[in-house]
Amino acid sequence: MSQVTEVRGSEAVQASPATDDGPADPGPGSSLRVLAGRTIRHPTIGPVVAAALLYGVFAWEGRQYGFLTEQGTASWLNVSAELAVLAMPYTLLMIAGEFDLSIGSTVGATSMVLAIGVSHYHWSVGLAIAVSLILGVVIGLCNGLLVVKTKLPSFVATIGTNFVIAGAALGLSRTLVNTSQMSVYVHGFAHSLFAGQWKSLDVAIVWALVVTALVGWLMIKTRYGNWIYAVGGNVESARRAGVPTDWLKVGLFVLTSLGAVVVALIQTIEYNTGNATAGQGFLFQTPIVVVVGGILVSGGYGSPVGVIFGCIIYGIVSLGIFYAGWNTDWAAAFLGGLMVIAVITNNYVRRLALSSGRPTDRARGKP
Repeated sequence: MSQVTEVRGSEAVQASPATDDGPADPGPGSSLRVLAGRTIRHPTIGPVVAAALLYGVFAWEGRQYGFLTEQGTASWLNVSAELAVLAMPYTLLMIAGEFDLSIGSTVGATSMVLAIGVSHYHWSVGLAIAVSLILGVVIGLCNGLLVVKTKLPSFVATIGTNFVIAGAALGLSRTLVNTSQMSVYVHGFAHSLFAGQWKSLDVAIVWALVVTALVGWLMIKTRYGNWIYAVGGNVESARRAGVPTDWLKVGLFVLTSLGAVVVALIQTIEYNTGNATAGQGFLFQTPIVVVVGGILVSGGYGSPVGVIFGCIIYGIVSLGIFYAGWNTDWAAAFLGGLMVIAVITNNYVRRLALSSGRPTDRARGKP
């Protein structure tokens, strides 16, 4: 990456030269216009505004039915947090220009590993969790290697592994315990770690904050953040600049699978049930919140901060419709419409950013 650093350094020096009389004062009006332009072009502004507007709508519509109460607020926060645990690593994968459509099956498979291991084979909880995490790593490695070695589009490759994992989880569960759903009871530290509560707030909120902090640190404080944006922007250019593109993608697939495992552990321990078919909803929910959060489907652009607001939007809509007394059958249509609007808006904002942004900011999607 030394070559990339030198290029960026040279770009940073290429500022407009000052005249002998010094830089002209743009005046307060011009400064406000510049600030407004930068704000509009920022990839997080869309999801932030959308989250605020939707919260206002459902707060008004559901004010008499408990949306603004502690229980109502906790309900959509818990949903948002659980989704964020998976959406944050998925964000890195999508910025790098890839998809993982096997996440739903990974949740179901590792859920049954925990349940069967503890309830049927009487493993310790620690061992069952370790085996679940190892399975997640293996699934991520298989997905990543399949994509980079065969050059298949990740959309095609992981939809195939999705069916393989789902079928294997269902078949093995029926073979071993004659059911695809099994009760499991976890107590002690493991229960507090994955299913603890404070008042009405789930410990998933803490997991979401930790995962978000780690992703933010990775993207801002390490060279891998630049690499991820570079790979999503132009993989061939990134490879010529010395970025280990293949291993970077494999690593991101592994992180995404591990996010799915953590969600599986949270759900299984919280609801005392392992289910081989659990988690299929994440196959659609996760890409929706990532796109609504400002990440381009083509990769190379967006901010993880926006995805947090994408998760908040999902939580507000999915629970807000219930509290507002609306027909919940419309929830999917509502979220689908938001995704279409987000895709159009994200592409428009990116064009604005590329047309007037600084060269050093373009790879990050900054104005």
